[in-house]
Amino acid sequence: MIDAGHGGKDVGAVSKDKKTYEKTLTLDIAQRFADQVRRDCPDVKVVLTRDSDVFVPLGDRAAKANKAGAQLFISIHINSTTGTAANGYSVHVLGQSSVKNRDLFAYNMDVCRRENSVILLEEDYSTKYQGFDPTDPESFIFMQLMQNAYLEQSLLLSSVICGKLKGGPVKADRGIWQNPFYVLWKTAMPAVLVELGFISNSEDLSALRDEKNRDDLAKRLGEAFVVYKTLYDSSVNVQGMQNAVSEAAVAPAIAEPAPAQPEANPSPATPVAAESKPAPEAPAAVAPKRYGTQIFAASRDIDPGDKLFLGYTPEVIRIGSLRKYIIGIFEDPAQARAANAEIKKTYPSCFMVCLEGENVSRFK
Repeated sequence: MIDAGHGGKDVGAVSKDKKTYEKTLTLDIAQRFADQVRRDCPDVKVVLTRDSDVFVPLGDRAAKANKAGAQLFISIHINSTTGTAANGYSVHVLGQSSVKNRDLFAYNMDVCRRENSVILLEEDYSTKYQGFDPTDPESFIFMQLMQNAYLEQSLLLSSVICGKLKGGPVKADRGIWQNPFYVLWKTAMPAVLVELGFISNSEDLSALRDEKNRDDLAKRLGEAFVVYKTLYDSSVNVQGMQNAVSEAAVAPAIAEPAPAQPEANPSPATPVAAESKPAPEAPAAVAPKRYGTQIFAASRDIDPGDKLFLGYTPEVIRIGSLRKYIIGIFEDPAQARAANAEIKKTYPSCFMVCLEGENVSRFK
C-alpha cells in the first residue's frame, strides 16, 4: 500500500511562494513509485490510498491498507519548517525516540502535530478517533507505550530506503526517526513514513519541482522495495528451512553401544560374568510448541503490570535488543486462535506466533 500524503482540502505543507503544495508532490511521486514497483515486481499487487487529488482521512488510509491485507505500508510526505535552513530526507517508524533520556513529546513534535493535524479537518473527529487530539500531548501516551508489532521489518525497510536515497536529488540524509504518527500506529503491517525533503528549503524545493528528480526519487524508492522484498522472501525461506530441520531433529537416532569385550585370559576356575550393556541414554526432552499472540515489540522493558497490557500477563521473548510481548499462549493452536480473535478486538495490530523455546515465528 503506497500512501500519497494529504490531498483535497488537506494541502499539506506549502512553499513560501504559495505555488507548490505538498499534496501535489506526494501524489506524483507515489504514482511513479507504484509504476516502478509494478514494472520491477509484476507478482506484487500495488494499491494507492489515493490516485487523485481527493481528501482521505488518516483513519481511512490505515483502514484501506488493513482491509486489503497489505503486507507493507509506505507513506510519502514532504517536510516543512518555519525557517529555511532545514533540508534533506528522513524515514520514520512508529515508536519512541531512540535518543536516551529525550522526551518523545518534545522531540520533533512540530512534525508529528503537522502530520496528524489532518484529523481536525474531519467532522466529529473526537468521536471518530476515540478522543485522540493531535494538539494534546496526552493523546500520545498510548502511542508512546505501544510499539509497532512490526518494528523489526519497519526499521529494516527504513535503513534500505535511506541507503537508496543517498546521493539522489535531495542531498542531506537526516536518518531514521521514531515518531507517533497516527497513520503508522493504525496499520497492521510493517509501515514507514518517508519525508522526501523540505518544501521550506529552496534547494530541496528546486529539486522537487523538477519532474526528472521526482522520477529519480520514485525509482530509488522502487529499488529500496526490491531489496526489502528480496530480504523478506529470503527470511521466509530460511525460516521454513529452519522449521523443517527442527522437526527432523526432534527424535535423533541413538547409536548402539559397542559389544562388551571379554576379560583377557580369564582363570578357568572362575566363570566370567557377562558384562552388561549400559542402558541407552534417553533423548533430550524437546519443549512442546506453543502458540500465542504477539501484541507488540519494544526496545525496552515494560512492567508486566502496566495498564498497557489491559490485565493480561505477557510472556517476554528477548531477541537481541528487542523484547516481544506475547499473550494468550496455549499448546493447542485452536485454543490460541480463539484467544487471538478476542485479543484482536483490543490490539488490532497483533498477530499469531509459534514459540519453540526462545524462537518466535509467525503462525497462520
